Amino acid sequence: MTAVNPVPIGSVTIGGGHPLVLIGGPCVIESETHAVDLGGAIAEIARRCGVPYVFKASFDKANRTSVTSFRGPGLDAGLRTLAAVKARLGVPILTDIHEPHQAEPVAAVADVLQIPAFLCRQTDLLLAAARTGRVVNVKKGQFLAPGDLRHAVAKIASTGNEQIILTERGATFGYHNLVVDMRAFPIMRALGYPVVFDVTHSLQLPGAGDGVTAGQAEFIDTLAPAGVAAGVDGVFLEIHENPAAAKSDAQNALALNRLEPLLQMLVRIDGARRAPAGARA
Repeated sequence: MTAVNPVPIGSVTIGGGHPLVLIGGPCVIESETHAVDLGGAIAEIARRCGVPYVFKASFDKANRTSVTSFRGPGLDAGLRTLAAVKARLGVPILTDIHEPHQAEPVAAVADVLQIPAFLCRQTDLLLAAARTGRVVNVKKGQFLAPGDLRHAVAKIASTGNEQIILTERGATFGYHNLVVDMRAFPIMRALGYPVVFDVTHSLQLPGAGDGVTAGQAEFIDTLAPAGVAAGVDGVFLEIHENPAAAKSDAQNALALNRLEPLLQMLVRIDGARRAPAGARA
């Protein structure tokens, strides 16, 4: 398997032989209390499972299907919430940006600036994120071949920032459907950077609901182990204590009470994958 350079994310390190990392949280910030409480519950489960944890949530879901869909609290209020989560839980923070002017203020709070999949070719956005010096997580567009991420990597690296993570979140497969090609993980890792599997977004059925994105959360337990067995450095999960009530991506979020057994299984698979060949026999 291709070796990748480790990338530090606050107190967590991903890649380079370090343990499997969990990036997780609600799809969108619903309130400060909700973010802190849910993040705290996830952090405790991750601690019990021995999995390093990075909190994620969006301050603005700029690509919702409908104009009436909940987008989040916006930049200023969202950053106050993310700062509160970071201060109270002591965990690194990941959030996405959609426009170049958001990079600097978000970098003052977040440890990782995420480039949404639909925007992964936007040169100005990639360069603005890279120039902050923060870790940049690029989600592979649903329309890209995995090797095509080399161009996004080159744009970021052109600034001198090599703190890059690459995330797979499924590829468009006909109408209202995504599929995950397990070959994508070694292809992306061959670029030399840690690779994350966004399991829950890969289970979206884009636009398949009545003005909303539908999803198939029942297959999280199928896809996540397959991705870990294929050699990813981290898993990305949207998590909610009551997915049916989630304000974004309700149908593909993982229920909080399913997180611990899933992480326990993923840790075992990751351990088996990393074991020397003779030890597996």
